[in-house]
Parts: sequence; C-alpha cells; structure tokens
Amino acid sequence: MKSLTSLETSCGFDALESLKVLIAEDEPTQRLMLKRTLERAGYQVESVSDGEQALKRLRESDFAMLVTDWDMPGLDGGALCREVRCASIEHYVYIVILTSHDLATDLVNGLDAGADDYVRKSSNQAELIARLAAGARIVRLERSLRAARARIELLSVTDPLLPLYNRRFLTDQLEKEVARAYRHKRNLSIVIADLDHFKRVNDAHGHLIGDEVLQAFSNLLKAQLRVSDWAARYGGEEFVVILPETDAAGAYGLAEEIREKCDFEPLRTSAGAIPLTASFGVASLPPPGGYSAAEIITPEPLLRAADIALYRSKELGRNRVEVAEVQVEFDAEPKS
Repeated sequence: MKSLTSLETSCGFDALESLKVLIAEDEPTQRLMLKRTLERAGYQVESVSDGEQALKRLRESDFAMLVTDWDMPGLDGGALCREVRCASIEHYVYIVILTSHDLATDLVNGLDAGADDYVRKSSNQAELIARLAAGARIVRLERSLRAARARIELLSVTDPLLPLYNRRFLTDQLEKEVARAYRHKRNLSIVIADLDHFKRVNDAHGHLIGDEVLQAFSNLLKAQLRVSDWAARYGGEEFVVILPETDAAGAYGLAEEIREKCDFEPLRTSAGAIPLTASFGVASLPPPGGYSAAEIITPEPLLRAADIALYRSKELGRNRVEVAEVQVEFDAEPKS
C-alpha cells in the first residue's frame, strides 16, 4: 500500500528541475568528454563503464535519461535497452544510443531493443544536446502526467478536510489488512478515537474553528504513528487508527499516549489554544493461531468491538481508553 506521504511527495514533482542523466560508455576518454558536455548543458550527470553497472544504477536512482554506447563488453547497448524496458522502474527512462554503425538495420535493431533515439559518434556535440533536449521535453511531460495521476489518486483516498485517509479507503483497505493478518497469523489492532464534547467547540467558536480543531488533532494523532500504521477519518469527529503487527497491549499503549498528549496539550487554532479531550476504544484480532485454517475473519467484528470499547469509555466518564474483546465471525471463503 502506498503511504499518504509517498502520494503527497509524488504530487509535488517540479517540472523545471534539472534532469539526471546516466552515461554508459566503456572508453574512458569518450566517457569523460560526454560527461563534461552534458554537465555544461545543465544536466546532472553520472557515468559508468559498462551495461551491468548502468542497469544497477538505473534501478537504484531516478535517472530520467540514459545515454549508452552500442558496443560495450558484456551487456552491450542493445541488451541494456531490453533489460531497462523489462526492469521494474516506476518512471520512464528515455534512452539515446551512441553508435558508430551506419547501416539502417543496425539503427532499426537499436530502436526495436527499446531505445528512443540514436546519435552517431561522428556527429558533433550540438546534435547530441539537441536530441537530449527533445527527450527532456518528453520526460517532463511524462512526469507531469504521472504527478497529475498521483494527485487524482490522492484526492480519491483522502479526506477533503484532514490529512488522513477517507472512510471509503478505510473500508477497502481494512479488509485487506485483516486478510493479510489472518493469512500470515499476525497481530492486528485498531483504535477508534472520538473527541469529547466536540459540539461545544462548534457552538462556542463556529464550524471553521471546529475544522481547525479536527486538523490539529489529526496532526497530533499522525505524529504518534509508526511507518506501518495509518489512520482514517471515520466520520464527524471520529477517527480510526490501523495498527498492523500490534497486539492489544501495544494498541492500548499507543491510544494512551495520544490521549495524554491531547489532554495535556491544548489544540492550537487561529482562535487560540482550545483544551479538548478524547475517548478511545481498542480492539485486536484473536492471537495468531487462535483460529483454524477453515475460519476466515471479517473486518466488521473488529470495528464493532472497538466501537463498543469507545462507547464504554464515554459511559465511564470520557478521556479514557477501553479495550473490548472481538467476537469473531467467519466467512465461508477468504478475502484476497
């Protein structure tokens, strides 16, 4: 699952940034000349001496373009092109082949292998720079489209007000988290948090300040989570935190940390600091191995148990954490 942070980062692509170019050339003098030429043209340049190194660096870093010699020992330019096109590289790599071959069949073979363009080694530097500039326009267009898709994806899974996932994402993803925990016999816990007497904030300060309170609490909550944890807005002033690889004791401890911070640190808004408390309900899947292979756990009992625990917190005076045991229900078939 892509994290919210990774989606936000991919949305922030700057189309004017200097592109990174990788040179694969086995001849040292030619390699140095190419590097200096492209650096003068404004590119960030790294060079390697063979195809194997080039493929390794392309998998490790975000090079936008590859300039490769056709004739190299080991993995030559054509084979390198094919490997790049088959590799699991998230972004598109624009490939220019440098060749001393003049036969049309050689050039066709290079393009068929996955190259986007070619430059004869006998050509002057201006032609190479011009062809790379044309490739850079294509790369920037592809990156802009990718950033636009990421923005659409971000909007589809996040709450319109808060930096959290929305309820639709919660419904879809929690089912996958439960299935994964069941399949691998791992712990999984959830926490439902609810702001106490939130209506009083809206009545006293208005809904805009109420929105700021929700945002401040969301940021407080997110700051306590691990990389593997995630949170969603359940509705109104209710939030759900998903804690993979976490048992009931660990979930209780995290909920207590969030409760204490909320209790002792007033939530800051444009109307000033507003003191507010929150109540929490915790529920966990049965311990790994506590159910048979024929039984398939569904998410609903987990949510229901956490909601029961939250209701108990409210009944017992609010500003507390309660834990409820999950009454497991099973489906006839597993969810994928």
